[in-house]
Amino acid sequence: MSVESWLAFAAASAVLLVIPGPTILTVISYSVTHGRRAAIPLVTAVALGDSTALAFSLLGLGSVLAASSMAFTLVKAAGGAYLVYLGVKMIRTGLAKATAGSAATPVGVSRRRLFLNTYGVTATNPKGIIFYMAFLPQFVDTAAPAAAQMLILAVTFVTLAIVNAALYTAFAGYAAKLLATGNARRIFHISGGSLLSAAGLWTALARRSI
Repeated sequence: MSVESWLAFAAASAVLLVIPGPTILTVISYSVTHGRRAAIPLVTAVALGDSTALAFSLLGLGSVLAASSMAFTLVKAAGGAYLVYLGVKMIRTGLAKATAGSAATPVGVSRRRLFLNTYGVTATNPKGIIFYMAFLPQFVDTAAPAAAQMLILAVTFVTLAIVNAALYTAFAGYAAKLLATGNARRIFHISGGSLLSAAGLWTALARRSI
């Protein structure tokens, strides 16, 4: 793989990562509602989640999902339902905070739960797994060993994903700090939950083609 191919891959990946998908919507929602305490578990979850999805792709699960309508539908439905569940839960939290008239104290969700929720969203997105299967080979030089090149591309993608998630977390957390009032928290819980639910529906309705 030439340097030019690697740079092209890095540039294309950066552009694709900036566009908010289910993972980034999850990161934004949790960052806004939990502030800086969510940064480490969220970024770690994105890194491990993307690594897991890439590993599945490299091991051939992407081919199975692409070929099997049943497998894709099951994984897609599970991932979409999970996002909707998280979104509804966040909306209910916002409504509960409004009813109780509580202050700007963040909802009591542990860092472990933040990590597990975000990891689940990132690692179980079937469209992402199939996308990796279709995207990475485009930058591989067939005249050279493919395994090493795929590994380099995977590491590059995960590194960029970490940077992207960290930036989204930083700016979302800053917004949460500026708007740390009971009313603002309520609004962001409800709007964040709505975003997650919408992302879940989008995932559930995704087509099998990339």
